[in-house]
Amino acid sequence: MPSEEIIPYIPSTLETIDTAVYNFVNDVLNPHTTTSDGRKKAPVIWLGTERAYQIKNNKELRDKVGKLRLPLLTVTRTSVSREDAFRGSYQSYYPADTTQEGGRVAITRIIKQDKTRNFANAAENKRSKGDPTRRDREFPNKKIVYETILIPKPTYVTCMFEVHIRTEYQQQMNDIIPAMIVDQKNVALISHDGYEYETFIQDDYNLSSNAANLGSDERMFTAKVTFKVLGYLTGDGTNLTEPTIVRKQNAVDVVISRERVIVGEKRPWAKNIPGDDGKYREF
Repeated sequence: MPSEEIIPYIPSTLETIDTAVYNFVNDVLNPHTTTSDGRKKAPVIWLGTERAYQIKNNKELRDKVGKLRLPLLTVTRTSVSREDAFRGSYQSYYPADTTQEGGRVAITRIIKQDKTRNFANAAENKRSKGDPTRRDREFPNKKIVYETILIPKPTYVTCMFEVHIRTEYQQQMNDIIPAMIVDQKNVALISHDGYEYETFIQDDYNLSSNAANLGSDERMFTAKVTFKVLGYLTGDGTNLTEPTIVRKQNAVDVVISRERVIVGEKRPWAKNIPGDDGKYREF
């Protein structure tokens, strides 16, 4: 029987993509600007967090009256879509299947050296009858054991994110905007938990401010940077029953045992054996 091993793994989920985007903005882009306390890093928060949780756990982001301290960057996911045109490396249709054999693709296949060697040695010993001097190298071993690793087929999705930048001064906005520009193509590779996603930073930064307003409102400069992330989902989740990663080995020999009736069966090949009537016992 072919052997099979279930391997636990960390799936790629929407939360994994969210964390990858947040870490990219917070750690890779790492926006800094000049404040009244000197040059400091601009705080980056995930906008999906409950306000009560933010007030309790991020007290440094608000002043004594509860107003947010600027500058500040917020990250939020605005949409998730599944596009037929975007299927990554697997363009063929893979039907959903809850069994171990369905909904998976092979990512690697290697020869199990130890088990293949055991079959080769057994075949050589059988041909040479245990005599190492009689071994014949002209008969290659055909019983090769392969180990294949299969993973659930990923579901490709396109996620849109928005990074809202809020500053109190124009100079602070001038410091942070260049940090959002990755390169001339505005393409970056983000990662989390071993998964990588391709990210495209849109060209329009949607700058605005209320500096022209002479009213009593607090002065604020704002910008919105849009991220398009080509991601993928794998694994169970809480509502799916997709198979996990499986490591399996193929069967190289199929043996069908001979069926026989023990009681009363005749054995014609035993006629020439002295004292043997060619039958099994009669009861």
